[in-house]
Amino acid sequence: MKNMICIVCPIGCKMTILEDSSQASGLKVIGNKCPRGVDYAVRELTNPTRPLTTTVSIKNGLLNRLPVRTDRDIPKEKIFEVMKEISKIEVNAPIKSKEVILSNVLGTGANVIASRSMD
Repeated sequence: MKNMICIVCPIGCKMTILEDSSQASGLKVIGNKCPRGVDYAVRELTNPTRPLTTTVSIKNGLLNRLPVRTDRDIPKEKIFEVMKEISKIEVNAPIKSKEVILSNVLGTGANVIASRSMD
């Protein structure tokens, strides 16, 4: 049994997740007010993912750090490995918002993109 609060919408349903072999996922979710809660709970317990936001070094820019983010969630267990790869990056200004800084980081399918433009 696992208890969690759903973060998909502002309601914040308090859910209980039980093992249940009769369900396709092998889990039964109780306490959700919408189907999104079930999806969130199953995903969180079977394959948790997170968006990643950080900064990279930028040369010749207005500031010395450029905010970047992944364009999709990445597996939670790869966050520190991805951060290690991102820490090696240094870009040159100008950079446009949503410009790809690093493609398919560590084979996750996620690109690291600029969160803002910088001249």
